[in-house]
Amino acid sequence: MGNFIETLPDGWTIYLWLIVGGLIIGASIYGIRWGAKNEQFDEDIKYLVFSEKDKDKMLPEEYAKSREVLAKQEARRSELLAQKAEQVAKST
Repeated sequence: MGNFIETLPDGWTIYLWLIVGGLIIGASIYGIRWGAKNEQFDEDIKYLVFSEKDKDKMLPEEYAKSREVLAKQEARRSELLAQKAEQVAKST
């Protein structure tokens, strides 16, 4: 392998860097697309870390928003679990 690299003409490393850079850009685009399709970019995710014990530390509006976001997330989770169960039932 070392002998092969020594026989390459000058300037071959730029092509290696271009290929690696292209792969990194492709992987980044794929990751962003995957995140967008799988609901990973949710601005309200910050409200899910709060629990009932945090009510006294929050403004009433923030607490109401956190409960609303939690209810939406639980409903979406139930919906996705039902879809998955339906897919499993169809495949068997």
